[in-house]
Amino acid sequence: MGCVRRRGTKWNAQVRIAGWRSFTKTFEKKSDALDWCRETETAIRSAPLHTSKSSPNLKFKDLIEKYRDKVTPTHKGYQTETYRLNRFANSWIGQVKVAHLTPRHYEQYRNDRLEIVKQCTVRGELTLMKRVLDYGIRILGVGLTDNPIKFIELPSTYTPRTRRLENDEFERLLTIALEQKNSLIAPIIIFAVETGMRRSEILKMRWSDIDETKKTAKLTNTKNGDDRTVPLTRNAFEVLKNLEKKTEFVFPITANCLQLAWRRVKKNADIQDLRFHDLRHEAISRFFEHGLTVPEVALISGHKDIRQLFRYTHLMPQKISEKYIIFQ
Repeated sequence: MGCVRRRGTKWNAQVRIAGWRSFTKTFEKKSDALDWCRETETAIRSAPLHTSKSSPNLKFKDLIEKYRDKVTPTHKGYQTETYRLNRFANSWIGQVKVAHLTPRHYEQYRNDRLEIVKQCTVRGELTLMKRVLDYGIRILGVGLTDNPIKFIELPSTYTPRTRRLENDEFERLLTIALEQKNSLIAPIIIFAVETGMRRSEILKMRWSDIDETKKTAKLTNTKNGDDRTVPLTRNAFEVLKNLEKKTEFVFPITANCLQLAWRRVKKNADIQDLRFHDLRHEAISRFFEHGLTVPEVALISGHKDIRQLFRYTHLMPQKISEKYIIFQ
């Protein structure tokens, strides 16, 4: 129900209804606050509730935890997914009974999150929630006739990044990276730009995966599930030759340690809006600029869908114009 309280010279209105987060808003006039309370309550209560004889007291939080414990461990990137699921479970929507969930609940969640994070993040969160509900309906038989998230508009997909290394950014990165206490940071940056490997692939690589005769690196259990063999450039192979074989891993460093070091390097090099994954964009774009064909680049990058490969490709016009000399 709604209530209105005076706060200094203004009026604070609050609406609290079971199964929803609380709604608050400040007004100059008490009459406006009361009107807002009535309109908000009417809008919330007008959302039809599902009726379910199966697990009527099961909360969305309970369903999330079942999915987290049974399904998530089988996924790649399960740690990130577990973090997201725990946040869902501890939010207001986690306290709603599954039998009462409606599209309105997810519309409200979507609108709240869009004020905090980007559209692609919210879309990813709702997509994960949809999988949780599908699991509950198909596998656990929670009693919903349909998935309520199917009926809401998801935020639009993000615009592919076009960020590439500019001017002397690569040199500045390496200069600062070489000053880091951890001597692996600079070699990792060079290796990423030379090979187009993902951060996870670089950190999982073992010395037993390196064929020094063929100058290749074998990557197993990659993001798309397939193994692939990546040919190493001269610079990439030089990086490996200069490393000490202290452990079974080529780059014995944790993902968190690398992430923290990457942030320090960027800050000290005064480089803005550059992600480590952008080094993969840079590498793939350079492969095309050097004249490699689409199948050759796909072999290196591991892309199965050519359309996805092109999303990672951002050629520099001046590099293309240099090739026009053959027509003159």
